[in-house]
Amino acid sequence: MAAATAVLISLAVAGCSKSAGGSDNSSSAGSSAGSSAAPVALAGSVTFNQTNLAKLDAALKSALAGKDVSKLDIAMVVNVAADYWKAGQVGFLKGCSDLGIAKSKCTYFAPPNGKLTEQNSELETLRSQGVTGYSISAIDPTSAAGTIHTDVQKGIGVLAIDSPLPGTDAASLYLGTPNYTAGFQAGTAMKQVLGGKGKVAILVGSLTASNATQRIAGFEAALKGTKITVAQKVNDNLQASTATSDAETILANNPDVNGLYGVYSYDGPALAQAVTSAGKTSSVHIVSDDSDAQTLKFIKSGVISGTVVQMPYQQGYTGAYILAAEKVLGKARTMAIVKPYLEKDGSTLSSGVGLVTKSDLSAYQSLQSKLGIG
Repeated sequence: MAAATAVLISLAVAGCSKSAGGSDNSSSAGSSAGSSAAPVALAGSVTFNQTNLAKLDAALKSALAGKDVSKLDIAMVVNVAADYWKAGQVGFLKGCSDLGIAKSKCTYFAPPNGKLTEQNSELETLRSQGVTGYSISAIDPTSAAGTIHTDVQKGIGVLAIDSPLPGTDAASLYLGTPNYTAGFQAGTAMKQVLGGKGKVAILVGSLTASNATQRIAGFEAALKGTKITVAQKVNDNLQASTATSDAETILANNPDVNGLYGVYSYDGPALAQAVTSAGKTSSVHIVSDDSDAQTLKFIKSGVISGTVVQMPYQQGYTGAYILAAEKVLGKARTMAIVKPYLEKDGSTLSSGVGLVTKSDLSAYQSLQSKLGIG
């Protein structure tokens, strides 16, 4: 089936229709699709969790009204310099501006090469400059545990974004995508575009980061009961060029692979390039995560069937509010404000999950423009 076949199907978006104090709907998503449906093109959703987070932002801003924020020095530290995080940077700086925190006291850092040493070095610099709190998408959550413990003991606030930090002093609150739900949605999309049968390879920047392991677990769960098998899981070590060459090798050595799932933001374009080079755009279907500019171009052309998208803007914006509130109001009062908006697990503050397809691309780009994301 050609990638652009126009049959529409509605996908439930977990985490996006949740009311304050409600629960995600990943369980209902799992019961909606059969295991042997004919291949279809996808229609998604881009509503995310905007309504709930706007209410939370307003509540935090109200609690901070009239309070002194001049001593705040906060930061957003992500895991790699990718287009995906540009929206997070815009949101973070807008949050600082709306709170009245000087731009010079709001640091955004993305490791140029996605290296743990780069991230650790930046944390040391922030510490020496008197940072009062930072949000972090940890490259290696296990190795970050000691650093986080030391920082929290010193009174520095640490907020997990993008990937949870279980087993650390920052485990109590995670702002980002419910990653299992996102992976389940990707698997549901793959099941639909493959018609319930085929062979899939998964490419990802880390096989140990919790966001990656949870997404892959959700993806595989969505495929249960189908005739789709996962042939390979390949670690591209946060390198787009490696992802492309890995995909090229997989396609050359496994002619029966008809699906590719790219978990990290750069993987979608990397896999699309490999499929295009191999001349298999009509026979190999790609489902990706995130919305790099190149990913959206491949969505428009039909090379990528659909991409599961997060809301990094809100991870930046709401993250700034939480970091400010924890320092000014205290963690207990801040968590009391946040609690009604958490998922069932009591620790996840969902920034929402969406699915962008060719039919939803215009609506998604309009939302980005409204938020000031180029």
